[in-house]
Parts: sequence; structure tokens; C-alpha cells
Amino acid sequence: MAPAADDTPAPRGPHPSFIEVANAYMFETTIQSRLSSIGMTEAKEDAVRLQGVSWIDNVRRSLQLPVKTFNTAVVYYHKFRLLHADHEYNWVDAAAAALFTACKIEDTLKKSREILCASWNLKVSAGDALSPDDPRFENHSKTIIGLERLMLESAGFDFRNRYPQKMLVKLAKSCGLDRDTAGKTAFNMSLDLYRTFAPLKQTTSTMAIACVELAARVWEMDLTRVVGEQGVDLEKWGTTRAEVMETLLDLLDLYTHHRPLTAIGPLYSLETFISIRITLNQESTSSTLPRYTEVSGSPSSPPAHTNGSAKARNGVGPTSPLTPMTPVTVSPAAPGSGPTSAIGVRARAARYGSCWMLRGRRMSARKWQSIIMWRRKSTRWKSLWSQRSQEIEIEIENENENENENVNENENEERDNACVE
Repeated sequence: MAPAADDTPAPRGPHPSFIEVANAYMFETTIQSRLSSIGMTEAKEDAVRLQGVSWIDNVRRSLQLPVKTFNTAVVYYHKFRLLHADHEYNWVDAAAAALFTACKIEDTLKKSREILCASWNLKVSAGDALSPDDPRFENHSKTIIGLERLMLESAGFDFRNRYPQKMLVKLAKSCGLDRDTAGKTAFNMSLDLYRTFAPLKQTTSTMAIACVELAARVWEMDLTRVVGEQGVDLEKWGTTRAEVMETLLDLLDLYTHHRPLTAIGPLYSLETFISIRITLNQESTSSTLPRYTEVSGSPSSPPAHTNGSAKARNGVGPTSPLTPMTPVTVSPAAPGSGPTSAIGVRARAARYGSCWMLRGRRMSARKWQSIIMWRRKSTRWKSLWSQRSQEIEIEIENENENENENVNENENEERDNACVE
């Protein structure tokens, strides 16, 4: 006998009684699931990621922006790409919008026209250089301003950022790295690290320790002050060997497969990185360290129906109801402002995490409790008002009687005076 058909309607979205919380870190499984949900292949993802980060790095050097602006811009660029398919935007526009947003967050203000002008002047000779006021940047600057809102939305309006370079300098001094050789290499590795997804997964101390260790291995230094019991105290810095190993392997994957597109890769041979990779693989095997330290255990949601696509659009259901956080009437977008986000506030909760503020029954109970209390208060207010109105009427009557008595007394006095005269 065939099982009965399930007539239960598909869920229309998350429950209306939760609030959304942005996550400062992500798991590797979360990153891969997001890339899979938007249909991004590994080869294309690597190309778009490296091109965008290189564009941000070149433009921020041209504008003489600090490293902290570069770090923030790349993190926003990564988070934006994890939620939007590549056919919805141009990677140059996304990189420019990420840098424009980072300039505001890090208080290194630059106009969108200045960013676009710097990018243009990098491609042409000095004689063909343009100024930011050139009219050809008008429409493109509006697109960048329109994408700024999507950048903040993709990051969950999370303004927490990490800057490993400052901690890296302190660790390099404590570990005895020479400033002009291994120290400079470690600093450049911290910039190359942002070409991977490690900044989304690891803490500041983990990234700094990994860069210092890899620089020491590349320069074939003594590792006793870096690794081991006499080396860096990982517990003191709030990290583990597995997390440092994962960051090291992410960097080595970058230098092995995309060596020409990095700052440190072309300076060393491929065999150097392969030999270091073999040594670290042996350590991981002997210490039973996993390739990725953390695994996301969030349950998978059923795919939503999409229009002309076999995959769910980032897990967003088309019939998700609105909330006060997602009003129907929104401000109009600027002309040519890029793609409209299909990720509502409530639908993004599956990505940024959500914490239940009130459960369904409890919320319903509180609703009825508030109604009953309001009715009680209104009834009590009516009784108090009726009692007070009666008191006011009695006071008015007493005042009228007193006034009448005073009037009568005055009239009698006037009559007596008239009779005496």
C-alpha cells in the first residue's frame, strides 16, 4: 500500500519571534555550503576571489590607504560573494563597493569617484590620467553607492574586524625574526592570507602565529622559539595547534596553486612550499589533527521553489512573510545601483544565526496576558474616574451652596444698612 501523500504545507520562513545575530566567524562547511547554494564552481570562485582581492590591494596602495582598510574591505568582499551569485554583479563593482564601505568604517574616507578614478589611472599612462570629477565616473559611482547597502546587509551589519598585523609584529620580535628578512616575509604573508577564507574562520592570534611560523620555515630558521614547548604559548593566545595548522595549510594551498598571484609566492620556488607542506602533513598525521578544525552542525532546510532554477536561491523561500524589520515601503534605489538583494532579514537568519526571543506558546500567552492586563487597567481606570467624577460633583455642589450663602449674607447686610440710614 502506497504511503499517504503529505498535505502539510511547506514552511513559509522562520518563526516571527526570533531576533537575528551576526556571527563573527564561519565554519569551512558553512562557506562551502553557501558557495554550493549559489552555484559557484571551485575554479571560478578562485578566479573571482583572487581578482577582487588583487584589485582592492592595488587601488588601496594607489590611494595610500592603511592596511586596516584593506583587511576590512576584503572581509566584506568575501561575505558579499558568499550570498550573491556571480551573475548578479560585476566583481569589479563588488570590490569597489567593499573598499568604499571599508573606507567609511575605518574612518579613512574616500569618495566613490576617487576609488574609481584611482582604478582607471592604474590602467592608463600618466598622460591619460583623469580626475575624480570626470563625468565618465558618474553612473559607475551611483552603482557603487547602491552596492554599499548590500555590503552591509551581507555582513549582517557586523562592524567587528580583525587586524593581525599589529600582533604579528610583536610575535616576530619575541620569536627573534629579523625585521628585513623573515619579519618582512611574515608581514606580506599576512596580506596574502586575506586572499583565502582564513580571515572569516580564524582569530587574530591564530593568523599572526601562522604567518610567523610559515615565514620561519621558509627562511629555514630555528623553530624552537616558534613551535613546541619553548615556542609560542598557544593557550595564552587563545588558540590551538589545530587552528594554526588549518591556517598554515590554507596559505600553502594558495602558494601551491596560485603562486604567481600572491606577494610572496614568486619570490620562492614551488619545491620550497611543497616540502613545507609535506612536513606539516606528517605532523598532522602523527598528531591526528583534522584538516578543518570546526564543523557546522546546523540542520539543512528543505529547498525552496525557485523561478526557472533547480537550486534554491540561497535558501530563501518566496513566500516568507514580512516583518517590521522588512517594511513594504522602502526608499527607491539609485539608478544603476546594482542587484536588489533577495535576502530578507528573517531569511538570512539561517546564515548569521538566530536566537529565539520568545517561543510560540509563550508568546501567545504573553499576548493574552497583556490584553487581560489592559482590560483590567481600563476597567479600574473607569471605576476610579467615575468615583472621582462623583467627588468633583459633590465639591461643585458644596461650592455653589457656599457661594449662595455668601450672597444671601451680603444682601441682608445691605438691607440692614439701608434701614439704619
